[in-house]
Amino acid sequence: MNAPLARPAASASRGSEIVPLSDWIANPDPAWSAVAARASEPNSFLEPWFLTASAHHLDVPPDARILTVREEGQLIGLMPIFTAPNYGRLPVANTQNWLHYNSFFGAPLVRRSFEPFFWSRALALLDAEMSAPALFHVVGLDAEGPLVAALFCARAGTAIVHRIKRALLASDLSPAAYYEAAVRKKKRKEIGRLQSRLAELGPVEYSRLAGRQQLDEWIDTFLALEASGWKGGDGGAALGNDASTAAFLREALHGAFNADRLEIIRLDVGGRTIAMLINFLAPPGSYSFKIAFDEEYGRYSPGVLIQIENYKVLERAGIRWMDSCAVEGHPMIESLWRERREIVRVTVPLKGWKRRATFMACRALETLSAGVRKVRA
Repeated sequence: MNAPLARPAASASRGSEIVPLSDWIANPDPAWSAVAARASEPNSFLEPWFLTASAHHLDVPPDARILTVREEGQLIGLMPIFTAPNYGRLPVANTQNWLHYNSFFGAPLVRRSFEPFFWSRALALLDAEMSAPALFHVVGLDAEGPLVAALFCARAGTAIVHRIKRALLASDLSPAAYYEAAVRKKKRKEIGRLQSRLAELGPVEYSRLAGRQQLDEWIDTFLALEASGWKGGDGGAALGNDASTAAFLREALHGAFNADRLEIIRLDVGGRTIAMLINFLAPPGSYSFKIAFDEEYGRYSPGVLIQIENYKVLERAGIRWMDSCAVEGHPMIESLWRERREIVRVTVPLKGWKRRATFMACRALETLSAGVRKVRA
């Protein structure tokens, strides 16, 4: 049975609702952080410090909204949504949860054990919204998580329409034992040789962000390091390529630090930084958000070396896993991390015969297209 919830006075008169994202950011529910701390599925990318920085500096859909679910005024869960003009290749409008290019997990923040309650209220809100399209498309969910299971129970016809598997680090082994178990002996010897050759260039030092006084300098160093490589070229994805994404990173990292959610690892050789890794902590999980390395030192595999140092997260109290946030099949991280996390997209029909007919037509076309691709393959 769910434990009784204390009701914050500020939200006692509010019920479940859908409000503009800008209004929510300007006047958030004070229980937002508490929901994140007790989330059924931890999601750094929906915590106050990250979503607020995103809304302040990035391109936000003009109709971006926050769907909030409450019980007797107490915030139970939340999810940013917007209306997408296309469903895959089909010109069919649909309601989606909002993720941006630098957001790597889409699960709503929901208090643990309230998953069925959240989805029943959330779907009721969308069903009742006269302007809502026929489809509700939720991207970036954990296939094995309780939120997917609860969503399937909440609405008949719900379907998984896309799957990927990305690297996950989750083990009871020590960092040294995991390294030995995950990486074959021949590769470990090769990495050992790279470490020895790198040490010939100067003292090798791994360090972690230790205090607020370091943070701005470390952010500057990361932005410069990322921009020095291929991401920094024209059309590249380096955060420092655009003033808005650089400002987003600064605000997000300051917010993460203030919330005790930030870890930055740095690799220096002879006083020169050659790799950095930004992690977000979301007990009992964590997310490996961004990595950058000096391509002039590429022959020493600095990205691999700093990820081996990152194995120490296995010793961190309260952290049981780390999501790589990497693309499926990433050769570097998948050679170091043995576990996988299946990330799915789920499509949900909304009530109403016209909506159901549109949903069924889209699903039929998806099934036909998948069959054609399978035959061609």
